[in-house]
Amino acid sequence: MKHVTFADKSLLVGDEAADLLTEYSAAVARAHTADTVTLSGYGADGSDVEATFVLDQGTVLMAETTRSSMPEPDNTETERAMRTKLEQLTSPSPVQPDGVGMPSYEELDL
Repeated sequence: MKHVTFADKSLLVGDEAADLLTEYSAAVARAHTADTVTLSGYGADGSDVEATFVLDQGTVLMAETTRSSMPEPDNTETERAMRTKLEQLTSPSPVQPDGVGMPSYEELDL
């Protein structure tokens, strides 16, 4: 488990979710874009929470280890989505043609 601190709030999430969140946040900033990520976790009082993070170039967040015996919250779907988006940001696919060819010179009506 890791403590994720964002603004003046802190919550506990699983190691994988915290690591992906920090890596994805950095990739979003490098790409000059923005996104939101919602994670399940435990609040400061130990209650179950869902937190939505707004990620952009100005995002400041930190993930630190903790010795918690609580079970990690299930963020499997969000982790999968962050991995996919991270891959798209760090290794974009080449441009694919849409099946429409370039017009001929005669078709340009010059």
